[in-house]
Amino acid sequence: MTIKDLSAQTGYSVGTISRALNNHPNVSRKAREKILQAAEESGFQLNANAKQLRQQHGNSILVVVKGTSNELFAELVEAIQTRFAPLKYPLIVDYQDEDTNEVARAVQLCAEKKPLGIMFLGGNQRNFKTHFPKIDVPCVLVTNSAAELEFPNLSSVYTDDLQASGDAMETLISMGHRQIAIIGGKYDGSDTSRLRFNGCLETLDRHGVAFDREKDYIGVRFSYHDGYEATRHLLRSGRKYTAVFAVADVIAIGAIRALRDFGLRVPEDVSVMGYDGLTLGDYLVPQLSTVNQPVDLLAERSADILLDCIEKNGQSRHETVPYTIYKRESTRTLE
Repeated sequence: MTIKDLSAQTGYSVGTISRALNNHPNVSRKAREKILQAAEESGFQLNANAKQLRQQHGNSILVVVKGTSNELFAELVEAIQTRFAPLKYPLIVDYQDEDTNEVARAVQLCAEKKPLGIMFLGGNQRNFKTHFPKIDVPCVLVTNSAAELEFPNLSSVYTDDLQASGDAMETLISMGHRQIAIIGGKYDGSDTSRLRFNGCLETLDRHGVAFDREKDYIGVRFSYHDGYEATRHLLRSGRKYTAVFAVADVIAIGAIRALRDFGLRVPEDVSVMGYDGLTLGDYLVPQLSTVNQPVDLLAERSADILLDCIEKNGQSRHETVPYTIYKRESTRTLE
């Protein structure tokens, strides 16, 4: 019995199955009950099912997820579970609000669960500087760089957010766009948001494209709803845009809905570019243009580095993974 068998049996997607088994809050009660019942009746065994999460493991791997609405992390968790499923290390997945101090939470869980290692999905350098010295097991920060922190037990695997967002903005400018809005995460509270925003600014400045940070940028949480509301706010201001760059696909998808509700067409009236490369974007109408991060490669390299540090006392290391700019149906070249 695999997670895909459970999906076929219950009718829920693999992602929903994964979230239910890992006690993710973004699952309806009806779905959670049906999935857990099916898992119990079939004797399904997963490294991080609900029963195991209540136990303490001397050989477990802790996965701390920063953000409950970030669909990229949901895909990453699934890929990590697939990587660890054949191994002897059970996973403990812990979801935190994006404003929560993820490192302080990990310190608490280390005392309770005693994991062999930790994978952080997302993180803030300020939190690591303050609390990480209390953690002595091997760790990997995924999607953010920890190279500057120089902790001997902290590795990182990530996309170059500064360069990638700059290339995304370069793509929009090359398509003739000069009136561009940026919808991002919270600049002061998120390393990811800050780097992606700065990458955009550097490219705009290099091309001499006018941009008013007070009027053309809104920092919001990584969610469909916040992307929707931020876009509505920009449109109500009366400023005209030919393109919107969102620092996450979930924000971009919310933006597309808001534009449509205002009677604007994507991409005929306004182009939209996202960031992450969510599978959902492949099936949107219009298909989402985005910066694609290779989820499977992020999961594979992070898991391999952590296992090497745990099993072979390997040295910490910091790796970037390649990204691809997908120019698809949600963007167009201006005539």
